[in-house]
Amino acid sequence: MTSLPRKLEALETRDLVLVSESSDINGPESRTSERLLDELATHAYENLEVKIEPDAETFWCFMNPLGRPSFTPSVLRDITRMQHSVKRMFEAEGRRGEPPFRYFVFASRTPGIYNLGGDLGFFIDHIRKGDRAAMIRYAHYAIEAVYRNSAAFHVPVVTIALVQGDALGGGFECAMSLNLLVAEKSAKMGLPEILFNLFPGMGAYSFLSRRLDVQRTEQLITSGCIYTAAELHEMGIVDVLAEDGCGESAVRDYIASHRRRWNAHYAMFQARQRVRPVTLDELRDVVDIWVDAALRLPEPDLRKMERLVASQDRRMASLRRAPEAAVA
Repeated sequence: MTSLPRKLEALETRDLVLVSESSDINGPESRTSERLLDELATHAYENLEVKIEPDAETFWCFMNPLGRPSFTPSVLRDITRMQHSVKRMFEAEGRRGEPPFRYFVFASRTPGIYNLGGDLGFFIDHIRKGDRAAMIRYAHYAIEAVYRNSAAFHVPVVTIALVQGDALGGGFECAMSLNLLVAEKSAKMGLPEILFNLFPGMGAYSFLSRRLDVQRTEQLITSGCIYTAAELHEMGIVDVLAEDGCGESAVRDYIASHRRRWNAHYAMFQARQRVRPVTLDELRDVVDIWVDAALRLPEPDLRKMERLVASQDRRMASLRRAPEAAVA
């Protein structure tokens, strides 16, 4: 298993406290690796659903937030716990020489939505207060989670994003941080931050510039346009384009057809990270620029963000009413 860089040791120690606070996964050493694996894989999260399919050697993680489908502090906390549980699973199974799984899939349970990005309500509140410390804490916490995605949690696994709905702002950045991006044709992705006088600071420039040239990267960021999965597939950002409603099947088919060559593909993704690395320092430096830009936003731009939050809330209310109407 690839060891963590020395500079991340304090970060990992801090976050392991989060894992131990809400579960008993740090149990006796006498616990069998099979039992530990089961406990880690079935650990209850407030905002995530997780499962392991041993036959397919796949760990599935679905975002299923209690509130708005964005990266709230609560969602980020669960993602951090999940990421560390993956690392602990490999540590436990490594004693036997067998990996607990070879593929990790990050998807969503919210109909029509992958993730709508950063917690705009949090941003508005702390920007108005001029609370740079709170903004930095949130931004670094988010970037650290994105970095772990991009580094495949520092374990031998191929990571896949499955986008079956809208992935906007930080949601799009999250999807791009994984090794492969699978999207259904009806999925829409984009970076709307320019519409309220901001830029996407949670990795968009880093991940896009590894796939596109600088001119196209900046054009995509500054356009504010929302792109279809098909358009992004033509650009080379979406790796696998699936028919609507067939996203999970497309992921399973991809894994089934590539499992015999997993070693080659994993090594290739390692090489990609070595040749064009996305480092934690880079992500932090960019997000610090984003924080300073956010704190300069004038009131008219904050009111635009408020209208977007209200629109997101109306959309979620509509989604919640749909099942009730079907039952009635």
